[in-house]
Amino acid sequence: MEKLIVDYTAVAVNTGGRKGHVRTDDGMLDFDVSMPKEIGGDGGKTNPEQLFAAGYAACFGGALAAVAGKTSLRDSEIKAKVHLGHYGPDSFGLAVDIEVKIPHAESLEHAQQLVEAAHQVCPYSKATRGNIEVNVKAVG
Repeated sequence: MEKLIVDYTAVAVNTGGRKGHVRTDDGMLDFDVSMPKEIGGDGGKTNPEQLFAAGYAACFGGALAAVAGKTSLRDSEIKAKVHLGHYGPDSFGLAVDIEVKIPHAESLEHAQQLVEAAHQVCPYSKATRGNIEVNVKAVG
């Protein structure tokens, strides 16, 4: 494996797991987390899947900007859907669907080419590749 040259390190600390608290070392994030109602929690607070979806969407947007060339990304939107599921008892997993709108792309096919190129360079995509199912799709 190629050695990573570190440019930045984000640090977050959790206490209490899914029913606890998360805080970054710089204090920019500082909030309680909870399990979603759909999996038996109280809801009403953010959860790890939402945080992952937000991070992936933002990172993918940066990757898209890196590959867009002359295509304007004005009014573009990246929607990351992070699915929490299971493979059986006590075997949990994630899957991700990324839907990207690029209104100023030449065509939907061109938008899909940009989305595929962004998927190749996005650090989140690289980190998940071969580990979880990630589907990327340009949408009109």
